[in-house]
Amino acid sequence: MSCGEGEYMVKPRVIDFRKAKVEDLPALVGMLADDPLGQEREDASLPLVDSYRKIFQEIDKDPNQELIVASLEDRVIGMMQLSFIPYLTYRGSWRCLVEGVRIHRDYRGQHLGSQFFDWVIDRARERSCHMIQLTSDKQRPDAIRFYEKLGFKGTHEGMKMWLS
Repeated sequence: MSCGEGEYMVKPRVIDFRKAKVEDLPALVGMLADDPLGQEREDASLPLVDSYRKIFQEIDKDPNQELIVASLEDRVIGMMQLSFIPYLTYRGSWRCLVEGVRIHRDYRGQHLGSQFFDWVIDRARERSCHMIQLTSDKQRPDAIRFYEKLGFKGTHEGMKMWLS
């Protein structure tokens, strides 16, 4: 591909994906807390409250849960949680639920999100999933537009009930 006058080629940045380690928790909770919605529900103060470590251990030992870290040049730049759910619908199939997607503030707006979801799609196929589903808070219209551009469709209305 040739570049026209005033254009230049940018080498794509390659993101590495791996399962999270307990040592990643401060960075992960920091990303979860680093937006207006997260500030209301997370506590990134150090040392972290013990509930983060306890839940991390539960996620880590469950074969149908994957807390994934995205790194670039050995720096944690993003995260997501994948839940693989067996369903009787669609003739008995698996779904991949994607939650907690975050990109570190220093790397937002650099078109890295599509690499996240290319990886998710490959991982869901490896796990023989029939579909990928996610939710996005209605207060995040940019995220919703991004997911729609990737091909996600708002086919259902989500509801939640908080118990505490």
